[in-house]
Amino acid sequence: IQKISSALPGAFDLNSAIAPWVIGEEGLARLGFTKDSLGSKSILEALGFTAQQIKDASKVVCGRMTVEGAPHLKAEHLAVFDCANKCGLDGERYLAPMAHVRMMAAAQPFLSGAISKTVNMSHEATVEEIEDVYRQSWKLGLKAVAIYRDGSKVSQVLSGGGAKKKKVEAEEAKPGVNERGEELVYSQRDLEEAVARAMSFAPAKKRKMPSRRHGLTIESKVGGQKIFLRTGEYDDGGLGEIFIDMHKEGATLRSMLNCFAISVSMGLQYGVPLEDYVDKFTFTRFEPAGMVDHPNIKQATSLLDYIFRVLGMEYLGQTDFVHVKPVAEELGSAQGRTSSTHVSQMDLPLEKAAVPSAAAHNEIAASNAEAAKYVKLTQVADPLNAQLSKMMGDAPMCSTCGHVTVRNGSCYRCLNCGNSMGCS
Repeated sequence: IQKISSALPGAFDLNSAIAPWVIGEEGLARLGFTKDSLGSKSILEALGFTAQQIKDASKVVCGRMTVEGAPHLKAEHLAVFDCANKCGLDGERYLAPMAHVRMMAAAQPFLSGAISKTVNMSHEATVEEIEDVYRQSWKLGLKAVAIYRDGSKVSQVLSGGGAKKKKVEAEEAKPGVNERGEELVYSQRDLEEAVARAMSFAPAKKRKMPSRRHGLTIESKVGGQKIFLRTGEYDDGGLGEIFIDMHKEGATLRSMLNCFAISVSMGLQYGVPLEDYVDKFTFTRFEPAGMVDHPNIKQATSLLDYIFRVLGMEYLGQTDFVHVKPVAEELGSAQGRTSSTHVSQMDLPLEKAAVPSAAAHNEIAASNAEAAKYVKLTQVADPLNAQLSKMMGDAPMCSTCGHVTVRNGSCYRCLNCGNSMGCS
């Protein structure tokens, strides 16, 4: 009931609020239905309510969506509220097509260019009526005119709702068929369901970092520039934030790096996968670049290239872009910390924070072995397809034949002539 109440403010009728995507599969099960058992019926129809009953209830709960028939409004005053289309299921009034044309004609003499204004026409408009609008526009001196016929597109912002009205009045009428028997591409119910689904999407929620957190501090040099990469982790060992510090970098670069680290950290906390960051920023090229003072990464094309190679190796266990592959024990920082059963020395009382026992060592070794087994099982069987799937957009041209190269470990290789760009 709470879900239905929350969906009512954005619903066109009760069927949009009392819908499978609103109450969920668990709610359907309580009512004795499944998505397959409902078929094309709405939940209210499956419960035994007639189309007329649903229509009457929708008028009370969701409103009539028109001022026609409202108390204290005289019939001669309704023209003030006329719109481009009929309003609601019971609305009959709307601006005549020539009203749009005459309004543009009144303003055209004061303009040097054409007017951006659409002439709205009902779904029942004929070819002759559309022809007359263009002819009258020409006679009145308009420089341009646009026509839109209701229901001519698969989806639209406003709809006359003729197909749905016909279905309510005649139970045997098919959805999406107008009174002349012409099949509509997009029915009113489809539009309402699409709007309800769009409004039901909840924004991403931020996963808050713990106030006391663990992480890594990695010191290295990229192109002679010293850089400190620090990370913050969740209790389960997942990466939640990064910090980037450099020596003698200057105020501008320091601020840019700080803002970049904050941006990446916010993305991680809002659910952006680390894999996406690694794929996007590895092999980016700008200075400082060159030789790297790191046990596993010996060369980087930029600071970001180095940072995300390190993060990919430490937290994802990726070793395809490192120059010296770490042994299984060194991958413990990536695989062991992300295990939910891992207990840090900082989490233990002081009297228990001692040297790990032999059983603990065996548990860590087993965890690392299981992680290595998982990495081996998830490798792609075809290495060529794996390379092509990881091909970077900034891959250099082959120095021999000029063909676009692909990643080969930490370098590039040409698939056309077999030339290697720096690696054996």
